[in-house]
Order: sequence, then structure tokens, then C-alpha cells
Amino acid sequence: MSTSSRKLAVVTGASSGIGAVYADRLAKRGYDLLLVARRGERLQALASTISTAHGVRVETLIADLATEAGQASVEHVLSSNPAVGVLVNNAGIARLAPIAGGPLQDSLSQIALNITALTRLTHAALPGMKSRNDGLIINIASALALHTLPVSSVYSGTKAFVLAFSRGLQQELADTGVKVQVVLPAATATEVWDNSGIPLSALAPESVMKTDDMVDAALRALDQGEDTTMPSVADAEAIERFESARVALFNMGQTGKVAPRLLPR
Repeated sequence: MSTSSRKLAVVTGASSGIGAVYADRLAKRGYDLLLVARRGERLQALASTISTAHGVRVETLIADLATEAGQASVEHVLSSNPAVGVLVNNAGIARLAPIAGGPLQDSLSQIALNITALTRLTHAALPGMKSRNDGLIINIASALALHTLPVSSVYSGTKAFVLAFSRGLQQELADTGVKVQVVLPAATATEVWDNSGIPLSALAPESVMKTDDMVDAALRALDQGEDTTMPSVADAEAIERFESARVALFNMGQTGKVAPRLLPR
């Protein structure tokens, strides 16, 4: 990797959609970039556009993060380059269909990309960030981390992992200079819908957020100190109430006793 005096932001799934917008916005904030995705031509075109617009160094790494080889190539950069200051774990896929009768590979590919790659890249980036006591990890989850549809069992499960994983990291890193933000977009106008099984056109237009708007809102939330962000939820206190109820329910279970409603009668 090339060297520069600027910090480096690594963005996965950067060739389009949410990742491409994060790349542009982080470059605007002065970061050099490493853009990671499978589609080399689109990466190169985006790199050229961003470099010209913002005057930063933009490099690309073609990698399929659903594979061992792809994960290993990005892992090496994250663990060996001390310039890495930001990791945006954005790469992900959705296969929205009932489990019964559906291809097993659809489930396994979602797990590999949405869970395994994100976890592995975070493992790779964290030691350097902790040693420098400085860094930022942005994990892109989904509003479906909080709710499951008949067609989203695996997808919701993977995004629930991202949320739980991020919450744990936030607590683990609370007394350090390394920050973790988890973002839970609702429906967003990206290409993820193209192969999801549900076309974007099937959604109510008023329920779909523009990609630029989603990323800009998430970054404003980051600047305001939010560590768990739902860009389309107006009532911030509703998020806090949900979190408080979740913790309270957990604490209620720490009695070591069978609940009276479940005792023999």
C-alpha cells in the first residue's frame, strides 16, 4: 500500500450504494481511501472520480469477501498498515425468501459475508487501533436486526449478530480512543435489492430512503456521539426506551429461579 500523511479509511462493498457514498464522504473529510469490492472496473471508476473531486489518494483492492481468499487479502492490509484509521464494514448481501425449499447456499453466503467477513476484518483492524488508542469502526446492520419477516430469517439473523457484536465492542472499547458505530438503515435505494428476491419496485416509494441521505444522516449521528443509529427514526428517545427495556428484560432473568408461571401446578 502507498504511504501518506493522512489516515486511511477502508470501505468494503465500495463499488456502489452505501459503500460508494461513505467513500465519497470520508474522502471529503480528508481521508485517503482503500476501496474494497468484487467489481474492479467500477472500483477504478469510483476511485478516479473521488480522487479528482477531493484530492486524496484512493486505492482499490478487488476481493470477494464471501471467500477465504478475499477475506485474507483485506485482513492483511488491516493488520499490517498503521495508517488505517477507519474501517467501514459495509459489504453484505440479502436473500429474502422462506427457508423451506430455499437453496442452502443462499443462507451460507449471507452468513459468510454479513457475519464472518465483518468479524474477521474487525479482528484484524482492532489491535492496531487499540495500540494507537485511536480508530473508528462503522458496522452497517439493518432495521431488520430488530425484526424478522417470514422471508428474512437468515438476513435478520445476520444483522442481529452485527448489532449484538457492535454492542459488545462498544462496551469493550468504552475506555479507549477507538469508537464503534452501528447503523441500522431501513429500506434504502441500493443495488442490494437486485438479487434479494424482492425488487425495490415492490416497496412503497415513500418508505425508501435515498442512499446519500442515509449515509449523511449516519455521519451526522456519529458527529453527535451516537453509537447506535437508526437514520429514519425521528424519536431518539424511542431508541433509548428500546435499549432500556432490553437491558431491563435481561436483568429480570438473572434470578436463578424458575418463573412462577412455569412452576408445576
